[in-house]
Amino acid sequence: MATGENEIRVEKPATALRRGWTTGACATAATKAALTALLTGDFPDPVQITLPKGETPSFPLAREALSKDHAMAGIIKDAGDDPDVTHGALVMASVRRLVDGAGIVFKAGPGVGTVTRAGLPIPPGEAAINPVPRRMMTEVVTALCDEHGIAPDIEIEIAIENGAELALQTWNPRLGIIGGLSVLGTTGIVHPYSCAAWIHSIHRGIDVARAEGFPHVLGATGSTSEKTAQDFHKLSDIACLDMGDFAGGLLKYLRVHPVPRLTIAGGFAKLTKLAQGALDLHSGRSQVDMTWLAAQAEALGAKAELKQRILSANTAMEVLELTQDHDLDLPMKIASQARVTALETLRGAPVEVDVMVTNRAGKLLAHAR
Repeated sequence: MATGENEIRVEKPATALRRGWTTGACATAATKAALTALLTGDFPDPVQITLPKGETPSFPLAREALSKDHAMAGIIKDAGDDPDVTHGALVMASVRRLVDGAGIVFKAGPGVGTVTRAGLPIPPGEAAINPVPRRMMTEVVTALCDEHGIAPDIEIEIAIENGAELALQTWNPRLGIIGGLSVLGTTGIVHPYSCAAWIHSIHRGIDVARAEGFPHVLGATGSTSEKTAQDFHKLSDIACLDMGDFAGGLLKYLRVHPVPRLTIAGGFAKLTKLAQGALDLHSGRSQVDMTWLAAQAEALGAKAELKQRILSANTAMEVLELTQDHDLDLPMKIASQARVTALETLRGAPVEVDVMVTNRAGKLLAHAR
């Protein structure tokens, strides 16, 4: 997060999209180029690597440096058409030989974060370089060292230019990854606007909350509802999961990895979709059903004229205003039904759920507990 932690929220365009390369792929290619130069005196440019699924992309070098005991290569990350904050960033790998028996050692250079909390795939104190990129770099180093008849005792330091600043736009500060970005990727390829990347970040947030012993987490559809619910419950940033549209990704993971209490917060329209039973709340993948909303209003006492106006409404916000004008507490109906959907999705997992509906200004409209 693809670059889970490094993903930003942008609507997906309708045109065909170009794939790109993960930070982990770029770091692996830079490592191969740097170590080749350290062992031979020459930088391969472009440098080719083999990705986990067998693809063999080549990467041009953007920077290189070589001394007697040290080599560095840099590659500009091309994320394709994905709105990743690391697109265009310079990813650098510096390598040097270590004493016999040291093995392969990974270090976080400038712009790469250090893990400080349990619950992530890498233990606290280690460079935020995820397992698959570590494996890719280890394979490259082992193969080159075997080829030159030396033991793979190599230090690999990965750095990302301006990574500390870029990391402030990601999940890393909440996840306890301090000082920079994560080096991520499982296939080496960035698939534009990958839902899997965002859901991966939600899962890691739950893992960190569990490892920290947090009894209460918050999944919100947006920043306004998140702030309202966070302030109401006095929750720390670590307890706030950037659920966005992916209610199903959150609830299904909690089903297997429960936290004692979950608050779901969101605007009226998004939570209406959850109340209807939708688990993906994106506007392109689920819609507010006016017939369903009219039936809910009718159950609250809406007369035929109001029901017809609801059926003719263009937006959920219009329905909300119509029912408020008639003193019908439709937000509470929505909150209660959204809670039912959440509990049904959790399938009996030991998770208490409350749901908070807010308006666009952050005012709490309903709270189902």
